[in-house]
Formats: sequence, structure tokens, C-alpha cells
Amino acid sequence: MGGPRGAGWVAAGLLLGAGACYCIYRLTRGRRRGDRELGIRSSKSAGGTAGFPAGALEEGTSEGQLCGRSARPQTGGTWESQWSKTSQPEDLTDGSYDDVLNAEQLQKLLYLLESAEDPVIIERVLITLGNNAAFSVNQIPMKLITGITFAIIRELGGIPIVANKINHSNQSIKEKALNALNNLSVNVENQIKIKIYISQVCEDVFSGPLNSAVQLAGLRLLTNMTVTNDHQHMLHSYITDLFQVLLTGNGNTKVQVLKLLLNLSENPAMTEGLLRAQVDSSFLSLYDSHVAKEILLRVLTLFQNIKNCLKIEGHLAAQPTFTEGSLFFLLHGEECAQKIRALVDHHDAEVKEKVVTVIPKI
Repeated sequence: MGGPRGAGWVAAGLLLGAGACYCIYRLTRGRRRGDRELGIRSSKSAGGTAGFPAGALEEGTSEGQLCGRSARPQTGGTWESQWSKTSQPEDLTDGSYDDVLNAEQLQKLLYLLESAEDPVIIERVLITLGNNAAFSVNQIPMKLITGITFAIIRELGGIPIVANKINHSNQSIKEKALNALNNLSVNVENQIKIKIYISQVCEDVFSGPLNSAVQLAGLRLLTNMTVTNDHQHMLHSYITDLFQVLLTGNGNTKVQVLKLLLNLSENPAMTEGLLRAQVDSSFLSLYDSHVAKEILLRVLTLFQNIKNCLKIEGHLAAQPTFTEGSLFFLLHGEECAQKIRALVDHHDAEVKEKVVTVIPKI
């Protein structure tokens, strides 16, 4: 090829060829995205967005492949748009769309959520917002002010817009709104905005159908809102209702209520309210050996937490201050002590280990 000079021309040719191939790839990729229809295609059925597993949102995770979107945040991405600019707005909830949404796109969705009347569109927007709230990348700050990180959806005024949908008469929309708020609630700054809806969520949870999707979604939100002690006092008047749902609900509902009660039981300021709650004596049946492990471990931990809080306070609550039929009488009665001691011979090693730590507190 003529020595070093010829080799240089060959290398330059290869680089130019690779650049041309990449440009063609970018153009065709942009054209495919530009060919998408305008706005959201409301002709898709609602069934494609409604069926996701209960409890999937509690820890602030995404709903997996909801709406065909990837639950894995894009690595190395930025808040800038990652596709070619086109004259047509993209369908932000299209099943083939897999980019994490930026602030401009989230603003469009929030506007659509405010203005849309089609329940299918509303559900799809709520699911998309809920998924984006779950992505850790959505907690990257738009800006830093004295070291405080602001979540994008909150900064866009999106929390009241989403929360407004928990008033919707459509139960599926109400559920999706609660799920979206649940994902948003993993951010402490967001909780300050969400706390004003706690009473309404409680009313929906305790007055709605037992074991319903709305009830479970509401319980998950309340569980996240009580991870810290900041807002637990807002549930003081609903503790007896929580125990009622615990005793009448199915297995999934029982577990979710117990998660919430465990949060409250770790706070000494809530101990007296828990012990004063009027609880049916059937509560003690939760300490029977045949009860599901995930329930049994939690009721044992509930007992342990309450006893620990009484010790932290430096005194045992005086029995005369509690009425008969209260949780205090159940936990301090001989029947409860006998049931817990009997679990020493439980077939599950984890249960037996927990019982060993609880028995000294009887």
C-alpha cells in the first residue's frame, strides 16, 4: 500500500466509513421514533395496564414490564432527551418506549393527567408516572440548593395532580393513583406533600371493600408514610380500625396491616395508643402454631416491639388505665403467654429463634 503513508489513508477510510454507518443508524432510529402516533393511543385496552402484582410498589420499586417499559433505569443517561428531535410529540406511555422520562416529558404527562377524561389514558399515565417515580434516576436533582435534592415530579407540582385521582369514582384509577403516591413517598421531601392526604387514604382503606386492590394500595402507602416517626401520630384515631382489618382480612391483607403496625410499634410515642386499642380476643389466634410464618413472625415482633418500648419509657403501663378488651389485656394475659411459650417447639427454625428472644419479655 505504499508504506506508512498508505496505511494512514486506509485508517482514515475506515474511520470515515464507521462514522457514516453510525449516522445512518441514528437517522433510521430517529425516524422510527418520529413515526409514532401523536399523543397516547387510547384504543389500547385497559387490561394491559391493570394486572401487576400486589405489594410491588411498597419499597419504591417499579412495576416491572408495565406498559412494556423496562424497569431498569438507563445507565449513563442524562435528563436531556435521548432521541432525535421530530415535529411530532412522542407517545410517552407507548409500549415500545423504553427511555427514562426527563422533566419536560414528565410535565407533559402531568398536563395530560389533569386534562384527560378517558379512564384508559388516565390509568396509563398514572402507571407511567409511578414507574418513573420508582426509578432511582428520578431522584437525581434538577438543581442543588444548600445541599437539598428535589425530586422532579414534586418540583413540577405533580403530587397534588396525582393525589387528586384518589378521589376518582373508578376504583382502578384510584388504585393506580395510590400506587404512584406510594412510589413518590419513598422520598422524605415528598412525604411532606403527601401527608395531607393521609386522613383521606385512611377513610378509603377502612370504609372500602375488604381485601380490595384499593385497600391494599392504601395500606402500602400508609406503611411507607410511617417508616419514620414524623407522620405516625396522624394514624392515632385509626389504630382500632387497623386491628379490625387485620382480623378480618385475608393473608395478603393481614401481612400488609402487620407491616404498618410494626412501624408504629417501634415508636415509644405510639405505644400507649396501641395498647389502648380495642381488639377482639381472636387476635390471640394469630399466635397459633399453624399460622403462616410471615404472619406469625410479625405478631411475635409486634409483641417484642411493644415490650421494648415500655422498657425504654422506664415504666410499665399501669393496668387500671386500660379498659378490658384492649390490646394491653390481651398481650399481658396468661393465654397469650401460653401460646408464645408453646411456639418453642415450632417446626420452623426462624420462628423458634424469634420465640427465644420474646419469651424473656413475657
